[in-house]
Amino acid sequence: MFLHEGLGSIGQWKDFPNQLCQACGLPGLVYERWGFGKSGPLTERRRTDYLHLEALNSLPEVLQRCRITEPPILVGHSDGGTIALLFAAAYRDQVRAVITEAAHVFVEEVTLAGIRAAKRLYETTDLPQRLARYHGDNTDAMFRGWCDTWLRPEFRDWSLEAELPRIVCPLLVMQGEDDEYGTPAQVEAIARGVSGPVATVLIPNCAHIPHHQARPRVLAEMTRFIGRYR
Repeated sequence: MFLHEGLGSIGQWKDFPNQLCQACGLPGLVYERWGFGKSGPLTERRRTDYLHLEALNSLPEVLQRCRITEPPILVGHSDGGTIALLFAAAYRDQVRAVITEAAHVFVEEVTLAGIRAAKRLYETTDLPQRLARYHGDNTDAMFRGWCDTWLRPEFRDWSLEAELPRIVCPLLVMQGEDDEYGTPAQVEAIARGVSGPVATVLIPNCAHIPHHQARPRVLAEMTRFIGRYR
């Protein structure tokens, strides 16, 4: 099950889910969260606990509505990775394994600097038009909901580190060494905090989107991990 990033959608995964599912011989499910892609519009101000709400309320409902009764393997990118970790902490018997790419478990200054840079690009370049190819009328509310929430002063102390020890399922934690939104401290905190088996991969010459920027390595690592725990 694939959980997209903070500005993501089904389309932005491109053909990666299909490639991974074919390599593993497993079916996959890709879905868009509320306010992204072709899903319903975001009509309310995004709450500072939006990641918890997605993990504890929305994801269980998606699993139920899609009639997924066996514990899935969650593959989460950025916000999606954080949501996967929160779900695994709360519903320990309902997840087989978790793979994260560029997940955050606390707020770093480099994260905020990267979001400020993205905000400047959104206001001064054709980034809105490029995002609109995937998000249509959701684009502005989607971007502002992500950007403004992370830049709120009260979000600075957000962390899920206290919840990590409740994660007991197998975990693969991946991040690009050149990630513009986080440092290896995120990977280290996850590996240090969880209670189950964990493997970590830092990918050289790779930024925030490993499944596109280092696809052969990512496919190989994920396929090997899934084969071990499927």
